[in-house]
Amino acid sequence: MADKELLIKLENFRKELHKYPELSGYEKETQKRILNFLQNLKPDKIIKNIGGYGLAYIFDSGNAGPDVLFRADMDALPINEINNIEHKSRKKGVAHLCGHDGHIAVMSGLAHLIDKEKPNKGRAIILFQPEEENGQGAAKVIKDEKFREINPDYAFAFHNLPGYEKNTVVVKNGAFSSASTGVIIKLKGLSSHAAYPENGNSPDVCFAELILDFNNIKNKDGFADFVLLTVIHAKLGEIAFGTSPGDAEIMLTIRSYLNEDMEKLKDYVNSVLEATCTKHKIKYNVDYTEDFPASINDDYCVDVVRAAAKKSEAPLIALENPFRWSEDFGHFTINNKSAIFGIGSGKKQPQLHNENFDFPDEITGTAMTVFFEIYKNILI
Repeated sequence: MADKELLIKLENFRKELHKYPELSGYEKETQKRILNFLQNLKPDKIIKNIGGYGLAYIFDSGNAGPDVLFRADMDALPINEINNIEHKSRKKGVAHLCGHDGHIAVMSGLAHLIDKEKPNKGRAIILFQPEEENGQGAAKVIKDEKFREINPDYAFAFHNLPGYEKNTVVVKNGAFSSASTGVIIKLKGLSSHAAYPENGNSPDVCFAELILDFNNIKNKDGFADFVLLTVIHAKLGEIAFGTSPGDAEIMLTIRSYLNEDMEKLKDYVNSVLEATCTKHKIKYNVDYTEDFPASINDDYCVDVVRAAAKKSEAPLIALENPFRWSEDFGHFTINNKSAIFGIGSGKKQPQLHNENFDFPDEITGTAMTVFFEIYKNILI
C-alpha cells in the first residue's frame, strides 16, 4: 500500500519524534510536529486540543455510514534512554521507550493513504491521543465536549509487541489487556522516642501484616479470572535511629483480566485495610490512581482485523490469554465497538519500557497496511 518514498518519510518523522519525546500532558511540541508533517493533507476537519494536546483528523464522505476511529498514543516515558543511536532522545530522563513514536508514524501513514482514497460512506477519524502512559488520556478525550462531534461507531488501535516475530498480527477475542489500578495507602500511628516505643504507636506491625495480607488476596475466592496484586513501594518512618516511627506508606498495583474482578480486588484491599488497621489502632487513608480498564475486544471488530491481516498477507497469531499490562484504549472498548491488536516487533526486540527500546521501523508498512484494509472493509 505504502510506497517507499512515504515509508522513508515516516521513518525520518518517527526518528524526529524519538529525539524530542514529551511526557504525559506535555505533548505540545509533539502536536506541532504532527500538524507540520500532515500539513499537505486535506481532511474535512482537524480538531485540535482534544483531551489535552490531542488531534483528530476527520475524513468525511458526506454520505450516511459508520464513523470509524483509528487511534495512536503520543506520550513518552520518564526513563533515561541508553541506546547509542543517532536519534537518541535529546531530553535527559525522557524517552519513547514504549514505541508511541512508531504508533504516531503508522497513523500518520494511514492518514496519507486515506487522503488519497477518501471514504465512500461514513467518516474516518484518526486520533492522536495524549496521556496514555498515565491512564488519563482516553478518558479525557471521551469527556471532552469536542468528542461529541466524533463519538465513533467503531474504534481500532494497535501496540507493537516485542517477543513476537516482526510483522505478525496478534489478535484476541474478549480481553486483550488487563485492567490495572495504582493504590496509595498512608498509615498514621504515633511516633515516640526509640528508647520508649511503648509511648507511641508505631505502624510497623500493621505495616508488615498488611503486606503479607495483600499478597494473599489473589488466592481469595470469588474471582472469575486471573488477578494480581504487586507491592511496588513500601516505606516505614524516616532514617532516625532515635525515633520510633509514626507514619508508613504502601503502594500497590492491582491487575485483573476482567473489569468486574477489579472491583472485587478493590473491595478486598479495603476490607483488609479496615480489619488490620482497626486491630492495631492505626489510622489510614487510601487513594486509587491511574485507572486502566481492561481492553475488551468486540468479536466483529476482531473479525475485521483478522480479515485485514489476511488481505495484507501478514501472519496471524491468536492469543490464549490477555496481556498483563494495561492500555487506556480500554476506555474506548467500554463505550464503542472496538478492537486493539498487536504487531510483532521482533523476537529479540528489547521489551517495552526497557532503557534500550527503539521502535523498529520495519513494521511500519505492515501496521499501516493492516489499518488501511480495516478502513476499506468498513468505509469503502
